[in-house]
Parts: sequence; structure tokens; C-alpha cells
Amino acid sequence: MTQWEIIVLAAALAIDAMIVSFSYGLKINENKLYNSLKLALTFGFFQFIMPVIGWGISSSFYELLYIYSKWIVFGIFTALGIKFLFSKEEKESQRDCITLICLLSLGVATSIDALGAGITIKFIGINIIKPAIEIGIVTIILSMTGFWSVNKLKKLPAKGLEIAGGVLLIYLGIKSLF
Repeated sequence: MTQWEIIVLAAALAIDAMIVSFSYGLKINENKLYNSLKLALTFGFFQFIMPVIGWGISSSFYELLYIYSKWIVFGIFTALGIKFLFSKEEKESQRDCITLICLLSLGVATSIDALGAGITIKFIGINIIKPAIEIGIVTIILSMTGFWSVNKLKKLPAKGLEIAGGVLLIYLGIKSLF
């Protein structure tokens, strides 16, 4: 996996966090800097830790599945991409909640895909630390961007951003076969 592909993966994984941050940016009018940092750091942490967990889990059965690793990588990235393309999850009910419990719930919900990415990274044969750090940093940046760019991005449909993320993940899945 090249540096560019890790950045593309990180951006695709961060789309959900960016969209949730964007929706919070629409609603939150007080303590904007503090709340945007809470969101971004929560999302960044979970996007960092979930690939590490996925990578660690996959270590225990890596030897058994190595011969199928190309297909597993393809399957996971393609499934995640399709999920992005056809997801109809409604995030509206969680918009106003900025408590610790809500932040933890949102952090987990927006980073489940990163768990699968960590498994995939193990099968590609890369150490997880550098990609996980980069995924976390890109997520923090995109979350802050989403929160603070409400005025410019509200003209773009959120579904368009999810479609772009899905297409990028499917591309990575197809590429893994070759």
C-alpha cells in the first residue's frame, strides 16, 4: 500500500466523521472551538484505535487466511464501499448531543469501517502504526474542516461525500486483486 493509498483510505474512512461534524457545525452556536475540538479529537482517536484493534484481531488468524488475503482485502474494501454508496443511516437524532456518552457512541459508530480496514492492512502485510496515525490525523483534519466549513459545504449533499468515499474504497478493493 503506497503512501497515497493510505491517505485515500484515511479520507474515505473519515467521511462519516466529517459529515457528522458538519451536521454539528450547523447546530452548535456556543463554544464552537471547544466543541469542534471535542468532536474532531474523539473521531480521530477512534479512527486511530479501531484499525489497531482490527489489525490485532486479525493477527491471531493471519496464518490460516493468508492464501485468501487478496480476496479478503477485496471483499472488505468493496463491502465498505458499497455500504457507503447505499447507506441510509439517519444521523439527525444524534446531532445535538455533545456529552461524553454521545461522543463515545459517535466515535465508535463512525469508526466501525476502520476496524475492517485494520484487518485488511494486516493482510496486505503492513505494520499498522503509521497508517493508524495517519488515519487519525486525517480524520481530525476532515472533522474540523466539516465543522467549520458549514457555510461553504452546505450546498453539497452529504450523500455525495459518502458516494465519493464509497467509490474510493471500492477502488482500493479492486486494486488489491492485482
